[in-house]
Amino acid sequence: MKIAVSATSGDLSQPVNPVFGRCPGFVIAEVEGTGIKTQSFLPNPAAQTGMGAGIAAAQAVASQDVQAVISGNVGPNAFMVLSQSGIKIYQAAGLSVEQAIKQLAEGKLQEMPAASAPGHFGMGGGRGAGFGRGAGGRGRGRRGFGGGRGPPM
Repeated sequence: MKIAVSATSGDLSQPVNPVFGRCPGFVIAEVEGTGIKTQSFLPNPAAQTGMGAGIAAAQAVASQDVQAVISGNVGPNAFMVLSQSGIKIYQAAGLSVEQAIKQLAEGKLQEMPAASAPGHFGMGGGRGAGFGRGAGGRGRGRRGFGGGRGPPM
């Protein structure tokens, strides 16, 4: 079985990344029995994209011919693409990449029935609502008060 795990690096002792679409990359592991036969690291081409990261990440993973994905969370768009590609999706929080792969191989992880995160989860970088940045207005009162064009006094 070939598995993709959302990860920070190719180090199997690192924790499973909590996000799928914007994780730094994926450990691609070939599992035989309960052991890891081969592994590689696939940088996520969608990690820094503005929009559509989940879809692009899911397409990149699907192109690796994996049968399963393990992640902390998977959003609705990525979930749809992976599901339509016939890839099963499993959630593993608090486990290392290696532990998650072994638990899946042993049948201990449960398949996700639906997306586990809302759309745009994990985007970050918000800058707030911009309060206090208005330019203010120029008065429109009586002549001599704020440059208005009202009638003379």
